[in-house]
Amino acid sequence: MLEITVHKIIGKCPVYKEGDKIIIDDPEIVLEKTDALCTHALSTILHYTTILEKKWCPVELGLTKEDDPDHAYMQCVDPGEPYTDGGTVIFKCRRIEKKKND
Repeated sequence: MLEITVHKIIGKCPVYKEGDKIIIDDPEIVLEKTDALCTHALSTILHYTTILEKKWCPVELGLTKEDDPDHAYMQCVDPGEPYTDGGTVIFKCRRIEKKKND
C-alpha cells in the first residue's frame, strides 16, 4: 500500500491542506482513509503508483535523493500564480504495510 501525504502547498490549493493523506492499495484508492482527491494531482500521482507499489525504487525513478530513499516526492501540475489562481502541492509518498484488517 502507498500513503501519499500533502507535504507542502505553494500558493493556494482549493482541495488539500498540509497533512492530508491519500491511501492507495493497487488498484484501489481507499476512499474511507483518503482525505481528499483532486484531478490535477491524480494525473501525476497515478503515473507512479503501480511501479512504486510493485518495485519501490524512488531514487531510480528520480523521485527522491539518495539520502531519503524511503520517500518519493511528486508535484501537482497546477503551476499557481501568476499562471493560475491556484497553487501547486508537493506530495510525499511512502510504502506502508497492509494491516490484516485492511
